[in-house]
Amino acid sequence: STPSKDLPKENFSTLRSIAPLDGSWEVAFDEKRGGPGAVVFETLIDWTQHPDERVRHYSGIATYRKTFDCPTATGPVLLDIGEIPGLARIRLNGHELGVLWCAPWRLDITAAVKPTGNQLEIDVANRWPNRLIGDSALPEEQRIAWTTWSPYKPDSPLLSSGLLGPVQLMTREDKH
Repeated sequence: STPSKDLPKENFSTLRSIAPLDGSWEVAFDEKRGGPGAVVFETLIDWTQHPDERVRHYSGIATYRKTFDCPTATGPVLLDIGEIPGLARIRLNGHELGVLWCAPWRLDITAAVKPTGNQLEIDVANRWPNRLIGDSALPEEQRIAWTTWSPYKPDSPLLSSGLLGPVQLMTREDKH
């Protein structure tokens, strides 16, 4: 049979970036877990590349915060958080929008987004080894984590952590 001329030629919609959420982010690390408290990241970086040892060896949940305006979109508005080697829980303007744990690191924020003054919070969780590596270089009484056995040494490679981005707003353009 001959394909219909009315059917779309592609199976998926095209995504188009409408606004990058670049620049600085406030990031809050839990001090009880060895974090430095609130820190400003001028750009998104891997925690293992941060100059503060409390960030490099942090294990737990850190909250990224940013205020942004949303340009007018002709379709749904999607938040794409780029790359993250862990889990991310997204809140926008007080609305819980879900947890991202695999690619694509993107979700629909149309119902919660406003034209101006959007309050975005992204809770990022990483894995435990970075804390164990950092603790292995400390005297026992200064260690934060505890385990019966750890394969990690002070010179063990750290695992990539944090919100790596790029973070951007996108829209979906359906093919007709």
